[in-house]
Amino acid sequence: MDMLDAIRNSTRDTVSYTGRAELSERVLDAMARVPRHEFVGADMQSRAYLNTALPITHGQTISQPFIVALMTDFIDPQPDHVVLEVGTGSGYQAAVLSPLVSHIYSVEIIPGLTETAGAVLERLGYENITLRTGDGYAGWPEHAPFDGIIVTAAAPHIPAPLVEQLKPGGKLIIPVESPRGAQELILVEKSENGSTKERSVLPVRFVPLTGER
Repeated sequence: MDMLDAIRNSTRDTVSYTGRAELSERVLDAMARVPRHEFVGADMQSRAYLNTALPITHGQTISQPFIVALMTDFIDPQPDHVVLEVGTGSGYQAAVLSPLVSHIYSVEIIPGLTETAGAVLERLGYENITLRTGDGYAGWPEHAPFDGIIVTAAAPHIPAPLVEQLKPGGKLIIPVESPRGAQELILVEKSENGSTKERSVLPVRFVPLTGER
């Protein structure tokens, strides 16, 4: 089974949680175009296109392709959108977003990951992604507001600065820890009048968000 078929199967299997029996073809096409093997180490090359999370350097992971596709789909990326990513990691999520939006600003707290992800993205020719090393809890206020925000590490709560930096009509998706140690993927939608609503999308498992709490 190829990766896209596995993503489609996972989408159907989780419809009772997500409410989505299929994902946007634009998102699936973006997934198909990104060479995932470029974002994992030499020891993971044979597993690069499996529908599973894989370890990368600095104790971090590259997310399961289904979860990357699902999170991307839930922020409804459009060609004129500017998106913030919190947790660059390998650079894979930013690469998936690249053909779908106008620009991605991505923050990574581990300097080594910023460096390696930046080198891969530059080598592969991604020109609409800007990286910096910093605490993603605070977002990137200089470039706010954002049409969409994707957080790729689990937080104990939804960071207020990220909600503030979300444009009216925008969507934020983030894994959030529960008091019992489980995690849920939460979608936050900001209305045109600035009010927000949240809903749980799916139980998940991410590495923890580090930095300010």
